Amino acid sequence: MEFRDPFAQPSAYGQTRAVERDAGLRAYMLRIYNYMASALALTGIVALFIANSPDAMGMFYQVSPDGRAAMSGLGWIVLFAPLGLVLWLGMGLQRMQTSTAQAIFWSFAILMGISTAPIFLVYTGSSIARTFFVTAGTFCGMSIYGYTTKRDLTGMGHFLRMGLFGLIIAMVVNMFMKSSGLDFAISVIGVGIFVGLTAWDTQKLKAMYYQMGGSSADMLAKVSIMGALTLYLDFINMFMMLLRFMGDRRN
Repeated sequence: MEFRDPFAQPSAYGQTRAVERDAGLRAYMLRIYNYMASALALTGIVALFIANSPDAMGMFYQVSPDGRAAMSGLGWIVLFAPLGLVLWLGMGLQRMQTSTAQAIFWSFAILMGISTAPIFLVYTGSSIARTFFVTAGTFCGMSIYGYTTKRDLTGMGHFLRMGLFGLIIAMVVNMFMKSSGLDFAISVIGVGIFVGLTAWDTQKLKAMYYQMGGSSADMLAKVSIMGALTLYLDFINMFMMLLRFMGDRRN
């Protein structure tokens, strides 16, 4: 099945409108990628700062002499706070101001930086950098595919969403089982799921632009923030899954 632009028109007037829509689509997608890249940079900076500041690290984690980090009470709050922000943004996007949506988005990136800080204690810096570049290359390739393909990825996307729920259940179960074999399987399957979701989410964001038609610039700006959050989550989850079997542990 081909994925078609629902506004495509064969007339000269339609072709002019198509050119205008293409320019608008590029600006819309560029805004999404800029937001996403900036959020990833902010998350990395915060994570690196926390990991290299014993006082800051001590606020959120109890670090043992061998480098293992156990979350403090505040650490647990920081771990689950991003979920609350995602729900707030998703359910209140239409009613809130753009500045509020931006504040939620940047707060989410900061909290994710705090949550991911312990990776610098567990894995070597070189393996983290290597995994990041592998993730970036994979993400770019799949996002380009999702943007350019004429194939409708909706069916694949729904299948991957169901797989994601199953993955979450498996991760919760393995918190008690502590099976290294299941942990490896979760990592491999998780990478596959988020690779596919990157393509589907990109296509979905492109289709959303067409569906919004003549929406206001303010609404497009807010949808761009939500789109950036979606792709950010695809990237960061793919990175964390890859790091679990590509990262070199310090101990």
